[in-house]
Amino acid sequence: GKLKPAFVKPHGTHTAANSSFLTDGASASLIMSEEKAKELGYEPLAYLRDWSFKACDPFEELLLGPTYCSHDILTRNGLVLGDDIGVLEIHEAFAGQILSNLVAMNSQTFADEKLDGTKVGEVDMSKLNTKGGSLALGHPFGATGSRLVTTASRRLQKEEERFALVAACADGGLGHACILERYDN
Repeated sequence: GKLKPAFVKPHGTHTAANSSFLTDGASASLIMSEEKAKELGYEPLAYLRDWSFKACDPFEELLLGPTYCSHDILTRNGLVLGDDIGVLEIHEAFAGQILSNLVAMNSQTFADEKLDGTKVGEVDMSKLNTKGGSLALGHPFGATGSRLVTTASRRLQKEEERFALVAACADGGLGHACILERYDN
């Protein structure tokens, strides 16, 4: 049979098959100065270079926060998505949400109407969520952000990339993005 819509019934498109499933989970991230990490015997993985939190129109732009925030921090740091970002970890609340962000990021029309006329850029799919995203791994509320940051930090080390872009949407039209820079061990 056909899966029933989770939200706008009976015509909605988000179903259990294309939505991240809620899972049990816990996560912790240790954030401290380089000096403190070394003092405690920890090997740093990445620097948190910049971050952005934004609110979007909860009716028209509910889950587009990753696009707005990514534009904000890339512009502020003089980074170009396709040239400078080697690792991308973006929360996938729903298949439609991640797809709409990928389209918005590379849309000149969206950039002209909603941003400063500069696109975020085209996401290289070979760099996005390569260890599995929320659609595959699940979405433990309160732990997903830490999972994204930890995964991106470890990928920076293993893949020897310089910068990672981490982004997520949140209920109520909120969005987040941050830039991580690999710590040279």
